[in-house]
Amino acid sequence: MEFDAVLLLSFGGPEGPEQVRPFLENVTRGRNVPPERLDDVAEHYLHFGGVSPINRINRALVAQLEAELHNRGLNLPVYFGNRNWEPYVENIVSTMRDNGVRRAAVFTTSAWSGYSSCTQYVEDIARARRAAGPEAPQLVKIRPYFDHPRFVQIFADTIGAAAGALTAEQQADARLVFTAHSIPVAADERLGPRLYSRQVAYAASLVAAAAGYAEYDLAWQSRSGPPQVAWLEPDIADRLAALAAAGTKAVIVCPIGFVADHIEVVWDLDEELRSLAESAGVALVRAATPNAHPRFAQMAADLIDELRYGYPAQRVAGPDPVPGCLASVDGEPCRPPHCVAAEKR
Repeated sequence: MEFDAVLLLSFGGPEGPEQVRPFLENVTRGRNVPPERLDDVAEHYLHFGGVSPINRINRALVAQLEAELHNRGLNLPVYFGNRNWEPYVENIVSTMRDNGVRRAAVFTTSAWSGYSSCTQYVEDIARARRAAGPEAPQLVKIRPYFDHPRFVQIFADTIGAAAGALTAEQQADARLVFTAHSIPVAADERLGPRLYSRQVAYAASLVAAAAGYAEYDLAWQSRSGPPQVAWLEPDIADRLAALAAAGTKAVIVCPIGFVADHIEVVWDLDEELRSLAESAGVALVRAATPNAHPRFAQMAADLIDELRYGYPAQRVAGPDPVPGCLASVDGEPCRPPHCVAAEKR
């Protein structure tokens, strides 16, 4: 399968104070989120001048991916579009159409299956193609990559770098804690039995092994919504408190659920969780996310090569592997067996 372009598809984020509230309204449209909740979240963005790091990181990733493709003999343009803020994916796909793009590989900034992390990006692709009309380019979404060797090794290395910031005594006692964005339990069951949470847990086991940790914890973060709705637990703050109560003096947090240092990382972990750790007398260090690391761009190029040449999927072998969605074309669901089974329930 040949491509004449690549589309980097992401979530989006504001790039100025005046954009914060409209952005949050885009994100939560149709979800009946109370205005006061939006006000609270807006303060997180305003703490950083109303600018989310995510667009800057993605633009740097575009440059890295174009360079990596060039190194592989592919002089393909890499376009950048978002779901919730400028540059909107609908506008970018129309630009691709006008530039004569006929087929593009779509790399999303989410490693997982599940609705918000995979299926919703498939819906974004379908919506953007409808907006572009009958001459819209064919768009092939790359598979989730939570068990790709480069993904695993990047996080293993950043855990090692974070641990290096601790003293020798702290390292000997440090507890590794993985974290990912919590979702409602019902949403975790939507496309198959606990598909998202099982993938996160599996990836955590692969990364922990690669980093040399036999023991670790998995927690969840950034939940929102009414308290009567069950979300994935334990919350990272609760887990930190339990570790502190048990005498743990140092914690290494690895935000494995995120591929970039955006607000849920730089506020929820670097500000709120760090403050809680200081109050509890726990030394806390955080592993970096892939961001625009050259190896992350190399991984994206590997995934494109899987489609171009029909290569077998590169996966780290581990106990109890978890299925992932397949590539999808033109916004049509990939419909692997676990998704079909969930639809029949």
